[in-house]
Amino acid sequence: MNLSIRTKVIIGYLLWSLLWTAEQTYLLYAQNYSLQFALTDAVLTQFFLACFGYVVHTLMKFYQPGSRNALFVIGWNVLLAWATTSCQQYSIDYLFDDLAYTTFLQETFIVRLSFNLLMLMLIALLTWFWAYVNDKNETENRKKASEELARQAELSNLRMQLQPHFLFNSLNSIQALVLLDTDKAQKMVQQLSDFLRGTMRKDNQFVLVEEELKLLSLYLDIEKVRFGHRLITKIATEPETLQCKIPSLLLQPIVENAIKFGLYGTLAETTIQLTIIKKENDLWIETSNPFDNDSAASMKGTGFGLSSIQRRLFLLYNRNDLLKTEQRENTFITSLRIPQ
Repeated sequence: MNLSIRTKVIIGYLLWSLLWTAEQTYLLYAQNYSLQFALTDAVLTQFFLACFGYVVHTLMKFYQPGSRNALFVIGWNVLLAWATTSCQQYSIDYLFDDLAYTTFLQETFIVRLSFNLLMLMLIALLTWFWAYVNDKNETENRKKASEELARQAELSNLRMQLQPHFLFNSLNSIQALVLLDTDKAQKMVQQLSDFLRGTMRKDNQFVLVEEELKLLSLYLDIEKVRFGHRLITKIATEPETLQCKIPSLLLQPIVENAIKFGLYGTLAETTIQLTIIKKENDLWIETSNPFDNDSAASMKGTGFGLSSIQRRLFLLYNRNDLLKTEQRENTFITSLRIPQ
């Protein structure tokens, strides 16, 4: 059975009161007072201490003291301790009307007052600490919620930027094809429409690899209309990787970057290789394309796709080591590591 913090505190206070009641009863009984006197004194002491302790608890919940008003807090704790002690002694004196015990109560007034003040100050301190911790936790939760909203907004913004970035390139190609080959232009418009419709349906941050590959296939169909036989793509996957989850719209910017730096500036056939495998608990995605330093140096931009992926992966996994690029002779390789 899971108990709330409030219930646990109440149970803890009751156990603490029972312990002090038993201790006070024993001490008074050891002084040769009757068990009735001793038990009644102890019960009334804890009863009034609990009542005025609740007053302290309530005040401290709605009035958080600082260093400037600490003396004020101590002052009203002294007054409440005096009221607690007076109520205890008046009640006991009224119930027993015993001169000897009345004298005993008067003689122990300072001791009882000191004890009650100590207990009320302890309650005040614990209440203040509890309220401080709760406020700190609430502030931290609000901060985390705010950061999460900002993170989600940035992720959404990055995803939205991918479509215009790709759309502008495709429209430029369609514009060129309209004059050269109207049939190809019409086909490309239809494929572009299918691709954009697929991206608009992706509301989740994560999708299955199988779904992402279908979307990538639509994108490659568009690019093959642009480049014809010059673009050759090879996709190698393992069966178990198809049901793994990856961030949506992750593969298209990588392949687009590979096509940009692999096909632009050459009329020869170019092969883009995409490999997806699973190692232990991670999904490894590797894309390779031919790379010519001279052609790449003349191209503008550094590739929005890869920079956006780097940022998205950091926002999703809080890691900067999931995207790596390297050049091996005339081949450029982009490696992704997606935790599962």
